[in-house]
Amino acid sequence: MNAPIGLYLHVPFCRSKCPYCDFYSMRADAAQTDAYVTALRRKISESAETLQRKADTLYIGGGTPSVLGADCLKALVIQAKTDFMTEDAEITVECNPYGLPPAFFAILAEAGVNRISLGLQSAVDSERRALGRLSDADTVRTAVLSAQKAGILNISLDVMLGIPHQTTQTLAETLDFCLSLGVPHLSAYILKIEAGTPFEKRRDALALPDDDQTADLYLQLCETLTQNGILQYEISNFARPGFESRHNLKYWHCEEYLGLGPAAHSFLEGRRFYYPRDLQGFLDGKLPVPDGTGGDFTEYAMLALRLCEGLSEEKVQNRFGHGIPQEMRSRAATLAAHGLLLADDGGIRLTRTGFLVSNAVLAELLDI
Repeated sequence: MNAPIGLYLHVPFCRSKCPYCDFYSMRADAAQTDAYVTALRRKISESAETLQRKADTLYIGGGTPSVLGADCLKALVIQAKTDFMTEDAEITVECNPYGLPPAFFAILAEAGVNRISLGLQSAVDSERRALGRLSDADTVRTAVLSAQKAGILNISLDVMLGIPHQTTQTLAETLDFCLSLGVPHLSAYILKIEAGTPFEKRRDALALPDDDQTADLYLQLCETLTQNGILQYEISNFARPGFESRHNLKYWHCEEYLGLGPAAHSFLEGRRFYYPRDLQGFLDGKLPVPDGTGGDFTEYAMLALRLCEGLSEEKVQNRFGHGIPQEMRSRAATLAAHGLLLADDGGIRLTRTGFLVSNAVLAELLDI
């Protein structure tokens, strides 16, 4: 019997576009969002009938899924539960705390949503404004308390590092804010200036921390969260034990998932494919585009090494019929001498210092 897959639904709509974001999203009117929800529900049913597989995680991301409103999100969740989901499924919805009506989370909880990811970025309002965020920290607090009151206790907050004007003091304020709300999960992303975004055009005027300062901010965040029982399990993700994102772990464990919606990617039966960044094409029923094969040792190792558990000798043996290659272990020994990773009979895992330069470490380790 095939193991359950993950199901991802992409919502390509936002109330406004953040100046650092290059995800596929746009503003939309009610008619366009209604048409999209109808098309997405139809695609969920068609895919379930074709695949004859169950999913034990559902992640509705974007964009900003909450702009659809609670009733549309409820319809998507119920469609997925009816056609795809196991009884114990983790069901996550990404939300922007701005403009949420009082009953929003109660409606999602009634539909079966049991995990929320909220965009905080910073609890310092001047930093939030610099990032183009419409809400203030009090709005975020209200949203978290509302979700908790509705019975959704598995809440993740997004925090950004290396943002304009950020200091160790302002990051401490943001972390204190997160801890005061009792959320069990944080995702912490270092700002990357993406090509074609407004931030790229005015990069020199952004007053960004330099690389060394950003590294210090990352280590500060890791230490603060660890001291408070929120443990790092991936380069950018931290959770109290038992609250790790089951859906995202499928990606990092190189397990199977189906993505539906424009810009959504899939990995099934050794094949990768994706829907182009084309809303109208999706509405017209255009098929996803093949993207080659996936799941070979190099890809598996690259994803596993994002995790604190690292690359396991036993898991490699079970999956590929061989252990970690000796040439890779030889390269690991050199990197270990520089404090970038740890290597032993059980496997290879990056240190926090290694995480800070993970792209370079992985390139050297995997000889790519």
